[in-house]
Amino acid sequence: MATEIPVKLSDILRAHQRIAKCIHKTPVFTSSTANSITGRKLFFKAENLQKTGSFKARGALNSILSLKETKPSFTGVVTHSSGNHGQAVAWAAGVAGVPCAVVVPEYAPEVKKAAIRGYGAELATCGSQPSNRETVCQKVMAEKGYEFVSPYDHYDVIAGQGTIAVELLEQVPELDAILVPISGGGMSSGIAIAAKAIKPEIKVFLVEPEGKMMEKCLKTGERLWPNPPQYLDTIADGIRLQQAGNNTFPILCQLAEKEVFTQTNEDMKEGMKFVFQRMKLVIEAASGAAVAAAFSQRLRDMDDNLRHIGVILCGGNTDIEKLPWY
Repeated sequence: MATEIPVKLSDILRAHQRIAKCIHKTPVFTSSTANSITGRKLFFKAENLQKTGSFKARGALNSILSLKETKPSFTGVVTHSSGNHGQAVAWAAGVAGVPCAVVVPEYAPEVKKAAIRGYGAELATCGSQPSNRETVCQKVMAEKGYEFVSPYDHYDVIAGQGTIAVELLEQVPELDAILVPISGGGMSSGIAIAAKAIKPEIKVFLVEPEGKMMEKCLKTGERLWPNPPQYLDTIADGIRLQQAGNNTFPILCQLAEKEVFTQTNEDMKEGMKFVFQRMKLVIEAASGAAVAAAFSQRLRDMDDNLRHIGVILCGGNTDIEKLPWY
């Protein structure tokens, strides 16, 4: 029996009211070339043009503004991030007027680290394993008394990311399906909650890098990933985390489609190149994964009734000195 999902459409609509003045309502782009290649109508939601260059601004701002409502005396926020979430929290903390520290792994692109500093946050580096991040975060929380802003596994973050689907279905009400890149699952679970509440027949498909095992986990309803949590070997630093969150995974088991689109590094590069060359937009490899899924044989083989497909371009923070095809 389906368990009750703790985040409702009403929470997502409240989040939208909370953050709307400070974020962009990102545009939706179309491409006649993409439509003719795929035989479907594709609608690209350009979160690469969001504040801080990714969708993460939504969840970060909703979390911090919610904290201000429920815990007005908090002294600051800390988070860990491979880059996009760190930039988003640093920006959101600036908007909300609270101090911020961000823990980043050593491998994070310099462009992302520089941006985090640029938004006024204090930067702390950690080792390359997920557990290293937690350790440094705990240290900052103990020393400064800061509140933790989760990259994906908190209901305020999920509600904030769900606002993408509220906008997208206002912009393109005829959508039959949405392709969403997944890392920890904050964006995909938020989009699934909102989209299915607004339009119950819509399908939400996850897009992953190789090695994530999401399809097997969704089909069995079990967390089959090895522990401790690890990072995948992928050019998409935004979706490197193998495991989905403890809060996001049960939501995805209930609402996301069991068929998952798995993309190789080469697929992602081709997706990026198409958008750079044909659509004149800068996107990062995680967005390239969603584009590649839209062009994939797997989608071609699916139900012809899935005519109108939303493609989430989740971010555009790519290092232009190190584009992956050079």
